[in-house]
Amino acid sequence: MSRLEGRPVVRSPKQLRPHPVLEEIGFTGAIDEFNDAAKLANSPVLEPILITTNGTILAGFGCWRSAVFDGRLEIPCIEYPLSEEEALQFIIRHYRPQRGWNAFIRIRLALRLRSNFQQRAFDNMSAGGKYKGSTNLPEADRIDVRQEIANLAGTGTSNVSKVEAILERAHPNILIALQNGQLSIHRAWQWCKQSKMQQKEEFARYEEERARRKILRELSIGQPKVLLDPAWVIEVLRDEEARQPGSVMIRASRGRRTVVIVRQDLLPLVGEYKESN
Repeated sequence: MSRLEGRPVVRSPKQLRPHPVLEEIGFTGAIDEFNDAAKLANSPVLEPILITTNGTILAGFGCWRSAVFDGRLEIPCIEYPLSEEEALQFIIRHYRPQRGWNAFIRIRLALRLRSNFQQRAFDNMSAGGKYKGSTNLPEADRIDVRQEIANLAGTGTSNVSKVEAILERAHPNILIALQNGQLSIHRAWQWCKQSKMQQKEEFARYEEERARRKILRELSIGQPKVLLDPAWVIEVLRDEEARQPGSVMIRASRGRRTVVIVRQDLLPLVGEYKESN
């Protein structure tokens, strides 16, 4: 759409709303867009928000949230006569390159338009006289519908099939993690072959491992590597545990190496033990 096709209007932020599907899944755009809008809040010329005639926001979620937060009474908008289905297609295409709108979110939104794509497939068949009067969509055309969904979401058909399975069988924690970009579609799809309780346990272990790796990265940034003999370290930790039971903690890891994180104040003890031996 070009802005020449839209109608400039002025609306109250309270008259606008996200698309119903976005509200249903609890997603109204990435935080980065809100931050960018906040930086431009003092600009004399505000970027207009794209909306439909019924007030559905097409683009400019950050500006809208910023206006609500600042208590603005009016904001400039450009209004387009689009249906809810057309608006959803525009939102997906418009935000497809944006970082916060990951593949899972885009596919989940695009799947809500499946009935539209199916109807189009039926209409195409009827127009060509093929399968006239049939109520079942043949397998080939179901594949075409999946391809249409994938094209709209900017991803592959295999991901569309995986997201369909995920939405049907995944634990709620998995869905939230996918929406937040904390989990890949493929990993979540593999977990969905298990029970929801097992999925929850797998995700908990995965999160613990991610947290452990993050801690190790933070500890290693800007810190010189300390090369110590593992045997000496074990002896010092054994003595420390004997003096203060519970001061040494052990956690299981799926990594191929065993990593020991030693408190800074224990390093001199390791050196003393090395000298005494």
